[in-house]
Amino acid sequence: MGKNHITARMLTYTALIAAVYVVMTLAGAQLSFGVVQIRFSEILVLFAFLDKRYAPGLILGCFIANCFSPLGMVDAVFGTTCTAVALWGITHSKTLFGASLWPVFANAFLAVEFYFLEKAPILPTAAFIAFGEFLAVSCLGYLVFREILKRGTLVNQLRLG
Repeated sequence: MGKNHITARMLTYTALIAAVYVVMTLAGAQLSFGVVQIRFSEILVLFAFLDKRYAPGLILGCFIANCFSPLGMVDAVFGTTCTAVALWGITHSKTLFGASLWPVFANAFLAVEFYFLEKAPILPTAAFIAFGEFLAVSCLGYLVFREILKRGTLVNQLRLG
């Protein structure tokens, strides 16, 4: 395989994961944005536990989806930064459950954004957002990816290398 083939393949995977993240987020927009949120597209961040090369597509997808946020470009920047921090932690985690907790803690910081833009109280907002992330990623996402990890052939297919 030549270098151009590998680059084209990575661009394709990046675009694909970004598109899936955007579609999932916007399809569930009622639950994806707000003080109380359960963003099911966040389950996809666990792909970065399998292969860190999924991270750029997930960051791009988050940014594009957040451009449609009621909070506007502030959410596109701040929310995407929280996701990027979570992805850094996921790619450095040793266990799947440990990886699943990074989005819970990183996205709780969105409460600061809601405080400044919506005058929402910080601690309850952080708790609501963290709880939604916990339900989506640490409960549902963990169960899905635990099953994926049991299937070696599937894991090999999902690794981008």
